[in-house]
Amino acid sequence: MIRALALSALIAHPAMAACTADTMIVFDASASMTAQSFDGRHGLRIDEARAAMARVMPQVEDLRRIGLVTYGRDADCNGSRLRFAPQPRAAARMAAELDALRPGGLTPLTNAVALAAAALSWRSDPAVIVLVTDGNESCGGAPCALIEQMAPDSADLTIHVLGFKVESDPFSALLNRRTPEDGAEIAARCLADRTGGVYATTDTVDELADALQATLGCPVIGGLHPAPSARIPAL
Repeated sequence: MIRALALSALIAHPAMAACTADTMIVFDASASMTAQSFDGRHGLRIDEARAAMARVMPQVEDLRRIGLVTYGRDADCNGSRLRFAPQPRAAARMAAELDALRPGGLTPLTNAVALAAAALSWRSDPAVIVLVTDGNESCGGAPCALIEQMAPDSADLTIHVLGFKVESDPFSALLNRRTPEDGAEIAARCLADRTGGVYATTDTVDELADALQATLGCPVIGGLHPAPSARIPAL
């Protein structure tokens, strides 16, 4: 089960109608991604995240142009890298770039999201960022301040935040009035809340793959409608 993932909001989300919008993946390659899986059978955390990406990318590469930003590696906070800008049929290149990653370093999450936005025409066109992370900013960045700065200039930017085996940030949970039953909470949730995106916490390859498919694919439009509190309208 994907906790905190409102599927009805996904189906009815207005930005999802433009499911061909250029998209940037922001992928966590920080030191915490070297953690072993809970059962010890599935390798490192980053291996599981790679597996989820490898499962989904071939299914969505014909729908939209996709690019990649990664962060981590460096011991300081300069580890954000633009691997490639949005391009068609990106599955093979995505797999090659992710397979070559050697996780390490800190989590300049805010800088990585800003770098991803710079590769998109988010001021004039619909654009999507999908952040895959296992934790919080650790380089002093402020994701909530970033999105507030971007909001006035945004045409239609949607940011989805997919937490993978995250540990909850108590301050963020308190700020957003969340309970443990709601799933783990990280500060970057505000990126999704402010742009009408999806915030999901996942613990397995299957769950992460489902969340990626939901945010990168084109949903079947049906009669479901989100509850009034399910999302904040897109910018």
